[in-house]
Amino acid sequence: MKANKTLLKRIALHLGLMIVVMNGILFLFFQFILPTLTHHGQYITVPDLKGIYLEEVDACLTRRNLRFEITEEFAYASDYPPMTVLQQYPKAGDRVKEGRKIYLTLNTQTPPEVTMPHLVDGSVRNAHLCLKSNGLLLGTIKYVPDIAQNAVLEQWYQGKEILAGTSIMVGAKIDLVVGAGLGDKVVEVPSIAGMKLEDANSLLLDLGIKVGNTTYQHDADQALGTILQQDPDAGQQVSIGDSIDVWLVEHPEESVLPDTPILPGG
Repeated sequence: MKANKTLLKRIALHLGLMIVVMNGILFLFFQFILPTLTHHGQYITVPDLKGIYLEEVDACLTRRNLRFEITEEFAYASDYPPMTVLQQYPKAGDRVKEGRKIYLTLNTQTPPEVTMPHLVDGSVRNAHLCLKSNGLLLGTIKYVPDIAQNAVLEQWYQGKEILAGTSIMVGAKIDLVVGAGLGDKVVEVPSIAGMKLEDANSLLLDLGIKVGNTTYQHDADQALGTILQQDPDAGQQVSIGDSIDVWLVEHPEESVLPDTPILPGG
């Protein structure tokens, strides 16, 4: 009887040791070995793919064990070649797990068309906003003597008047003929230092003047796109139609692109 009890104790002890050892092995496997085999918990920084051709995208993402899918929507930007990446999700700099699919929107080969809006009789500021919302750009502004000060008198495209309702390519520049009032008209230059270019441009257009030459300066202490200086300075008087030159902040590691429409198409 005593021998049987001793044998049972030894068996129970061995079983206990085996359970402890198996638990230890399972712990090591799931915590260390399996994550190593499956790269569990490893993250990859999504690269910036904007402007890259599709063939290069494939190689770039394959090296990082990432996948991609082209969305059914197309976009258009005149500053980028056709069939290059314009938009991506997740965005550049995001951290994702290996095997994650990156969704890409490509630049269409041909610009989509939009309908030319009616700008005549409206203000220059409204014309600017209307053009932008339709994927068109504001070109030159010619001020002429007219009682309708700061009102759009004519709208032109490539040297010819263009009627509202005409089909036109996205990204086209529309020139305006605008009333300057009667007699010699001068305005006082406002202070636009510290403003964003878009806000400053709207303010100047309301006054009958506009942004002229744009120079970029590196300044890590100021927000990207902020106006640092202007010429002429605030308080000086200029004629209707004159331009104000500006200096914009550009960080060393970034570039400032012109205002280019990116619209869904295709």
